[in-house]
Amino acid sequence: MYRNIYLKRGKEESLLRFHPWIFSGAIHHADDGIEEGDTVRVISSEGEFIAVGHYQIGSIAVRVLSFRDITIDRSFWTSRLGAALRMRRSIGIADNARNNTYRLVHGEGDNLPGLIIDCYGATAVMQAHSVGMHVCRQEIGEALVEVMGQRISNVYYKSETTLPYKAELGQENGFIIGSTDDNTAVENGLRFHVDWLRGQKTGFFVDQRENRSLLEQYAKDKSVLNMFCYTGGFSVYAMRGGAKLVHSVDSSAKAIELTNRNVELNFPGDSRHEAFCDDAFKYLDANDNKYDLIILDPPAFAKHRGALRNALKGYTRLNVKGLERIKHGGILFTFSCSQVVTKDNFRNAVFTAAAQTGRKVRILHQLHQPADHPINIYHPEGEYLKGLVLYVE
Repeated sequence: MYRNIYLKRGKEESLLRFHPWIFSGAIHHADDGIEEGDTVRVISSEGEFIAVGHYQIGSIAVRVLSFRDITIDRSFWTSRLGAALRMRRSIGIADNARNNTYRLVHGEGDNLPGLIIDCYGATAVMQAHSVGMHVCRQEIGEALVEVMGQRISNVYYKSETTLPYKAELGQENGFIIGSTDDNTAVENGLRFHVDWLRGQKTGFFVDQRENRSLLEQYAKDKSVLNMFCYTGGFSVYAMRGGAKLVHSVDSSAKAIELTNRNVELNFPGDSRHEAFCDDAFKYLDANDNKYDLIILDPPAFAKHRGALRNALKGYTRLNVKGLERIKHGGILFTFSCSQVVTKDNFRNAVFTAAAQTGRKVRILHQLHQPADHPINIYHPEGEYLKGLVLYVE
């Protein structure tokens, strides 16, 4: 039987609206013996059951797994993973011969807060963002292989950098089911090496798939600059779209190496592409009026709310550079993946940048995360990726 956590009076209101987080300040007291990562029952001040979830030390004290009083066992994991797979199949993401790269589980968006699972061919990369999911990793992995059938035979666990270091869990990255040296995945008919061993997130930015496809439509006969290129995803799509030249820039030498490998995988010996290991601002300063199409897809500038103000200044400064340097009649793809930066925050930062440059700018598209990164309607915080496509006169 699970131990109980009791809420302060009135603190159950957000839970009655099915929000999946319980903050530490909402807790009145708890049963003795509860440890980080335990599954707990949440009880209102009136003594009524509210939810069951994973307990963790920190601001978010409980991540809700169910608003019904159930046991979190193997059948629970298979049920939730099965629902996630059915949704991906219904939107044509899973079981697509031209695309074996997709997100199967997107945390709260799939009613599995603290859990991320990305699929790359026959390998699933699983990432825990809560101690509770870390504790359950083997059971989740086994349920995953059962649900996925022939689709998945290897599960790689990658949570060294996503779990609280103070928990002292001794977590290590590695295969928990199966093993493979094949790290090549297919996205919309293009092939990519996925670095799930040392790469960011699960090894590839799956969330930009549809935005990369949109870029491909605009790339024909254009000179393209892909800033913060990482794996070179936008670069490869631009080349398939018929760009006359593509330059990829990243401050990481490993990212440049991976970009070059992915370009070579799809366009061997193609002289249109060149990659540069350089600082974004320095590179933009040195290359004025050279590119028809620029992509600005930086890493998150704000990891927490306290960094929001400086992050918005950073987005404004970066977009000023992009808007200043792009050719007349150019197209700018600009993004923010910071969860604490809202769509309005980001749009205002880009508006400020446009005003500072004095150029005429029109919004062509407002971009967001794809359907395999769903947003739980009761958890608006799950909307993290936002972008704009701008026409710059």
